[in-house]
Amino acid sequence: MSRSARQGENDAAGKAADGLRSALRGAPPEWLHPPDLEVARAAQRIMAERVVTEDAHGPIARLGGADVSSERFDPERRVHAALVTLDAATLKPLAEAGETQVAAFPYVPGFLAFREVPALVAAWLRLDPKPDLLLVDGHGIAHPRGLGSASHIGVLRDLPPSGVAKSVLVGEMAGPLGPEPGDRVPLVWRGRVIAMALRTRARANPLYISVGHRVALESAVAWVLRANGRGYRLPEPTRLAHLAANRQRTGVALL
Repeated sequence: MSRSARQGENDAAGKAADGLRSALRGAPPEWLHPPDLEVARAAQRIMAERVVTEDAHGPIARLGGADVSSERFDPERRVHAALVTLDAATLKPLAEAGETQVAAFPYVPGFLAFREVPALVAAWLRLDPKPDLLLVDGHGIAHPRGLGSASHIGVLRDLPPSGVAKSVLVGEMAGPLGPEPGDRVPLVWRGRVIAMALRTRARANPLYISVGHRVALESAVAWVLRANGRGYRLPEPTRLAHLAANRQRTGVALL
């Protein structure tokens, strides 16, 4: 190998190391890239203990959305992440950023955040301006070990995200859910309220809103409803993030 080739490899390795340090913000490396399932399970439990379930954030002038697009049986194990920033008052898009990575962690239900969060964090580092509150297409504490992707990125980066999921991982609704937008009922697991089943559009399936980190459940529900002014099932931040993640997957340039 030539000296210039070795120098190129060293430069690339240095940039990768710098990127990992920026992503971790002093957190243990296994919080982002665990070597195996046992370490991943332990990391989830440690991070779950650090989740703040009350409001602990400043004024919200900008809302964000986050989503990931991937195919379970993709032989290349690619993960396509996207984040968007919107004006909280008008829902006007302000910025978006995307990232495609090869997932280092295998596809294991309950541990998907270890595939998704590395790409989300890389996109987050490039997003400008950044949102003051983030709605993540996924779960927060409504997870078997209390750490879905919304809580994972929240604790890792000390951000205020909320989980906006389209299906249930654990728990059952505490009663019947009304048919009108804004109707809600708690999702309960092991005697604890872990999320709110929320109807956002008439005759549409509910969303499951959960605490991510530093945003109370009641506040998360209020922000989802406030950001649902376009008449879709999904709030505008996660809807636009979903579209951006699909563009990232298909190779269409983001804004």
